[in-house]
Amino acid sequence: MISPESREYLRRLYETPSFGADGFDLEGLRAGMSARRDPCDLSVRCLKADIEDIPGEWVLAPGADASLRILYLHGGGYVSGSGAFYLPLAVHISAAARCAVLLPDYRLAPEHRFPAGLEDCVTAYRWLRQNGPDGPGSSRSVFIAGDSAGGGLTLALLLALRDRRIPLPQGGIALSPFADLTLSGGSVRLEAERDPIMHPRCLPEFVRRYIDPGQERNPLASPLFGDYTGLPPILIQVGEREILRDDSLRTAEKARADGCEITCEIWEGMFHVFQSHDPLLPEARAAIARIAGFIECRLDFSC
Repeated sequence: MISPESREYLRRLYETPSFGADGFDLEGLRAGMSARRDPCDLSVRCLKADIEDIPGEWVLAPGADASLRILYLHGGGYVSGSGAFYLPLAVHISAAARCAVLLPDYRLAPEHRFPAGLEDCVTAYRWLRQNGPDGPGSSRSVFIAGDSAGGGLTLALLLALRDRRIPLPQGGIALSPFADLTLSGGSVRLEAERDPIMHPRCLPEFVRRYIDPGQERNPLASPLFGDYTGLPPILIQVGEREILRDDSLRTAEKARADGCEITCEIWEGMFHVFQSHDPLLPEARAAIARIAGFIECRLDFSC
């Protein structure tokens, strides 16, 4: 059952039109999602990283193991977003999983169309395996995570790494992934009036700016259509009230059919990337604890 705190938070979210309901404001979206949200905890370490000319930032909560690393790919519809905006979520994940989190600022469309952003993610992943917060040094374990467009990139990156025979991470974590650029999921229509974050009108605008016509079913752009054979375990979390909900459900179904170990959690009453809203709702705290548990299980192989 949805918590009272979340009911009140949803009520306030519904007071403002969802993004795209009143037109597509790219500059406004970029301004909002490029804002830096510094951690309130002064004991958290935030360290700039130069990832072969890709800007990035490490986040380490107290007690984090610098050799346990997560590459976190931010959301923003492939056209906006920044690591700086996701610092609070990175702190929560770092604290819960006791890991170092790297936030790369991959290139954005439409200035840099597909596959530029994905190529930056490949570069960042390879770099992270050999470089930590304090300089060169091999990782003990690596995970890939991301939300929304970053969730789509997480899944696409797993496919790309396997196909290029690059060593795979211990697991992937996709939060509300934008994984179907054909926009064929039924939830795009069914949840149009219940999603407090995004309106269906914004989705074609993201797609048009990100890919060229005819690429909608390319698995590296729309990982729903990928072959998940041989990929590591994947955790997907998605809110019940999302126009992109079916991207998660259908991707999980496809991956499971391909023999991939995948867990897809649908969080009752929740909205798009609810884990990133600060201060954390009870459901967000529980979801981040589940992420930490997923990571821990992949490390000791006892779960």
